[in-house]
Amino acid sequence: EYMLFTLKQRQLRFCKLNMFFLLMFMIYFPVPVSGFSLQSCTVSINTAVCVKKRLTAIPKDVPPTVTGFDLSVNRLTRIQQSDFPPLPLLLFMDLNRNKISEIDPGAFRTLTSLRRLNLNNNKVIKLGERVFDGLNNLTVLRINYNQIKVLSSTSFQSLTKLEVLDISHNKLQKSADLELILHHMPQLQELVLRGNSLKAFNSWEITNRSLALHILDLTLNPLKDFKVTSDIFQNLTRLKLGNPKGNEQTIWDVKNHTFLSRVSNLDISGLIMTLDDMKSLLEAVTSSLTSLRMNSMKLNHSQLINMSCSLPTMFILQFQFNKLKNKIDSYFFKSCVHLTELDLANNYIEHIPENAFMTLKDLKVLILSNNKLSSVPNATRTLQNLIELDLSSNNIGSVTCMDFSNNVKLKELALKNNSIQTLSDCVFKNLLQLQVLRLQSNQLIQLNKAFEKNLPNLKRLYLNGNKLKKISAKEFAGLRSLQNLTLHQNQIKDLVEDSFVGLTNLTDINLQTNCLTMKALKTGAFNALINLRSLDLTSNHIKFEPLSHPPFSNLSRLERLFFMGQHLNGNQHLSINSLQGLNNLLYFNARKNHLTNLDNDTFTYTPKLEYLDIGSNDLKTLSSQLFAPIKNLKNLYIHRTALHSLDFFIEANLTKLEFLEGRHNQYSVITEKVIKSLPSLLFVDFTYISFSCDCDNVWFINWTRANKQTQVNDAYNYSCNYPDNFKGKKLLDFDITSCLPDKGFIHFASTTGVILFFLVISFTYHFMRSHLYYAYHLIWAWLFDSRYKNKQASHRYDAFISYNSNDEPWVIEQLLPRLEGEQGWRLCLHHRDFEPGRSIIDNITDAIYSSRKTICVISQRYLRSEWCSREVQTASFRLFDEQEDVLILIFLEDIPTYMLSPYHRMRKLLKKQTYLNWSRAADQPDVFWENLRKALQTGNKPDGEKLLLTVIETQ
Repeated sequence: EYMLFTLKQRQLRFCKLNMFFLLMFMIYFPVPVSGFSLQSCTVSINTAVCVKKRLTAIPKDVPPTVTGFDLSVNRLTRIQQSDFPPLPLLLFMDLNRNKISEIDPGAFRTLTSLRRLNLNNNKVIKLGERVFDGLNNLTVLRINYNQIKVLSSTSFQSLTKLEVLDISHNKLQKSADLELILHHMPQLQELVLRGNSLKAFNSWEITNRSLALHILDLTLNPLKDFKVTSDIFQNLTRLKLGNPKGNEQTIWDVKNHTFLSRVSNLDISGLIMTLDDMKSLLEAVTSSLTSLRMNSMKLNHSQLINMSCSLPTMFILQFQFNKLKNKIDSYFFKSCVHLTELDLANNYIEHIPENAFMTLKDLKVLILSNNKLSSVPNATRTLQNLIELDLSSNNIGSVTCMDFSNNVKLKELALKNNSIQTLSDCVFKNLLQLQVLRLQSNQLIQLNKAFEKNLPNLKRLYLNGNKLKKISAKEFAGLRSLQNLTLHQNQIKDLVEDSFVGLTNLTDINLQTNCLTMKALKTGAFNALINLRSLDLTSNHIKFEPLSHPPFSNLSRLERLFFMGQHLNGNQHLSINSLQGLNNLLYFNARKNHLTNLDNDTFTYTPKLEYLDIGSNDLKTLSSQLFAPIKNLKNLYIHRTALHSLDFFIEANLTKLEFLEGRHNQYSVITEKVIKSLPSLLFVDFTYISFSCDCDNVWFINWTRANKQTQVNDAYNYSCNYPDNFKGKKLLDFDITSCLPDKGFIHFASTTGVILFFLVISFTYHFMRSHLYYAYHLIWAWLFDSRYKNKQASHRYDAFISYNSNDEPWVIEQLLPRLEGEQGWRLCLHHRDFEPGRSIIDNITDAIYSSRKTICVISQRYLRSEWCSREVQTASFRLFDEQEDVLILIFLEDIPTYMLSPYHRMRKLLKKQTYLNWSRAADQPDVFWENLRKALQTGNKPDGEKLLLTVIETQ
């Protein structure tokens, strides 16, 4: 019966068996995956950084998700087509300072999203055919400081979106080369050609169409001719010409003055040409020029100033490196009435006449840095509209009360790198609008109340690099708007309680590299800095000790505290209340302080701490309780701390830690528990750790190779130090298979087990297949019984007839006429009452549970039928498991007991349940049918009325 269905079931079981063995294969032979540890690079802010790695080939293990790739300062000599793996998100690549001399056609074709490419400082001589193929989205290309002499016609063919091209400091010689560049770049806005060997610029050799160029730089070329015959520079706003290092005279030939009518920024530094050509040049830009650079000029300086200042729109003039010394007189800038910015730096100026700037009434910015001035020029006093004055890097030894008295609008004053020793209280008296004052790198010994009452709007004050030894009381009391104060690299030893009074808006103060001690901090000098955000006390002489009034107790808004490198001898200890009051501290650096111990309560007062550096100390051990108050920690530096173990992490609860730097320590094993205790870890550095190359590190080796979350910095260079025979070898080269159980034994055991398994199955099937067959149907019946037994459906039939198809004639000719025709019972039969289209199993189960009784017509063929067995087992479940008398057995023939023995429930049934035997009813058929009628009439309860029939069991 149902041969087709049985065949499909067997095929399904075979498929499941195959799937099982496939899964087992995958478990024991896993597919290798690439981890996040790169051999030669690190990934920082989504950029692969491979700088200074002595690379001779491009790394292949860079993650495809990076947006930046920095390969600068290496030893690459050639870029080939197969060098770059697909990097679909890459936007920036830096190949600066390699030794690249050759680039193959299409070498960058896999970098389709690249926007910026840097090939500076290499040895490229020729740009061959289609060298930049694939870079259709490139917008910036820098290839300066190479040796490029030759360009091919298709070198730049793919760069249709390029906006900036810097090909400076190469060996291009012909203006026709520019045609090869510009022909394929319709969107090019900036072209930098400085430092090549171009001798002529002829527009007709380049193009006749209007260019999109905004910036053109031709400086440091030996140009003899600059000729423009058509209006190709309609968008040009910045033009750079000239060669300060050359002696060649340039001929200027622009056919129409309107060709450069949009140029607003002009640099002609070092340009040599006749006075007439210079006039023609300036006339070409007379209506648009706003900014002019004329550095290192060889023409008459006074004439150049007069010509340039006659341009009505020019407001900014840079005139550096012209060796003016004492050339500036009262008439030098006479015509420069429109100037707002004047840069005279690097001119060896020693003296400026008092009325030299009389005509510069609108001047707002004056730069006189890097000259030889010995005092502040009186000429600056006439510049009442001056906003910025730069006198840096001169020989100024002192400043007087009159020097800046008229510069009342000054906002930025630079006096750095001079020789000023003292100040007075009146020097800056009138500078009420000053915001930035640079006095660093002088020789200031004392401030003499220069800031006690003045400069109410000053925001930044630079006093670093002087010789201050003490900050007296109320020294900065007048600086109520000050935000940044730099006092580092002085000789400050003493502070008093009121040293910083008045600085209520100060957010940043730098006091590193001074001579401060704990005595200075005990004064409470920092108590006035209630809005301080950053405090740097690096490289002083501060020894922390328990204090009744902690030095930072009033700095509740402090976010960054730098305390590394105190110059102390012997072992040091950070007192428990050292950080008291710093409730908002985010960054704490206590590196290199000879600390030998950190109390568990050290960070109790800094619950928001995110960055902690305690490296280069002699801690040896750390407690997990130390980190209990700082659960927000994200960055931890513990290098050179002589730690022997990292087990403190296991109970530290640092679930937010992302960065761990643990170089140069004594531990040799990294355990699974340590790593798993840091679930947010993104970067870890164990460089210069003496690893044990044994089975204790197997988990760490596997994790380093396979994990996708945490980057293990420079993991491929981790070295072994133990045992002796592995010294000097790489940790990741360690053969972890030596730590696994003996493969031969595993293979022997597994093979033996499989063979024994199949032997047991074979013998069981051979000697007990009938029992197995019965058990299979028993389980099947139980499953379907558990599905239907809770359903209380009404009985549609009086009896379901279960029979073998070979016994169908008896059922149709004998059973059906008697029970339905004469006695009026309603029967359920396979061929008549099963629902078409429904599964056979569902039809059988539904029929049994929809009938009051089940009549099993049993013969030897019936017992051998799979579906008949399922029917009788389902019915028997209702009898034994539901305790309902629902089963009637009719034996068409005598069946020996041995044929019933595999059917345990059938034998149990015969011992407990009445049955009818048709083969013994030949003499009295009416009695047989009457007994069957009574059996159908009885109730379903097992303790109800039973038929007492003679049971003859055939032996």
